[in-house]
Amino acid sequence: MNKIFGAILVALATAAASAKDISLLNVSYDPTRELYDEVNKLFAAEYKGKSGQGITIRQSHGGSGKQARSVIDGLEADVVTLALAYDIDAIAERKLIDKGWQKELPNNSCPYTSTIVFLVRKGNPKRIKDWDDLAKPGIGVVTPNPKTSGGARWNYLAAYGFELKRSNGNEQKAQELVGKIIANVPVFDTGARGATVTFLQRNIGDVLIAWENEALLAAETMAKGQVEIIYPSLTILAEPPVAIVDRNVKRRKTEQAATEYLKFLYSPSGQVVVAKHYFRPQDKNVAEKHKAKFAAVKTFTVDEVFGGWAKAHQVHFAEGGTFDKIQTRKK
Repeated sequence: MNKIFGAILVALATAAASAKDISLLNVSYDPTRELYDEVNKLFAAEYKGKSGQGITIRQSHGGSGKQARSVIDGLEADVVTLALAYDIDAIAERKLIDKGWQKELPNNSCPYTSTIVFLVRKGNPKRIKDWDDLAKPGIGVVTPNPKTSGGARWNYLAAYGFELKRSNGNEQKAQELVGKIIANVPVFDTGARGATVTFLQRNIGDVLIAWENEALLAAETMAKGQVEIIYPSLTILAEPPVAIVDRNVKRRKTEQAATEYLKFLYSPSGQVVVAKHYFRPQDKNVAEKHKAKFAAVKTFTVDEVFGGWAKAHQVHFAEGGTFDKIQTRKK
């Protein structure tokens, strides 16, 4: 009888261990805090309902480039939800993520999109309408540092691409425009949320170059009645991607949970949360229901104008690239 009782106890202990709660770490970029706060709660409830297993998702936020470096340096992320594909490619180069990561989920592993807009003070006192207005003398421009922030790289390429399109590919004119805009930046924050705080709370600058979702959050909640959103005549289609950190999930035995977590972002309920937090959903039905929230906007892509993120990084953001040269001229 004692042997039978002992066997039962061992079986119960084994079952309890297999059902032990697990945790995931999502390393993300700056303006996704509110989005993933809600996603995590909904996913945890759904996951436990399906599997009977409790799950906790922890978050880390910062400039996208800085976050990628943290994962490369040992931050044990199960998934990364970063601002641009280049940052995930940099992690893949260190063999932490499989090279074919962008084909593992729909839409090149981008569950939502965004774009780059301007946030100005109420009444738009400086009459800012388009990118060339940001280059005028006396306009204080707030944007984060492209060396650490993925959002800042989108901002930079949006302005640069605008001028390339307007001038039929004239690189000199594009550099001149971006150089004048950068000359109007009093201080570079490390990430997009830091730049938002600088503009809203420190009251620095006349215009914030921002993710659309961050600008809508500011205009409708953070600083309602104090700011306005301006959509430039042409801007960039921002495609923030997601990926599993393969080496980490295999070691931590969290691959199945991490996969389900990212797939949840594409589900109808996940896409509704995406739209609620001002990101543009990929699901056509959800997008149609929420279309009144998002203005029609003319955009171009990184692939179309810059030949993809690898080339854009090498030309513009690598050491000695165009951004560094523009910065040197500013000094």
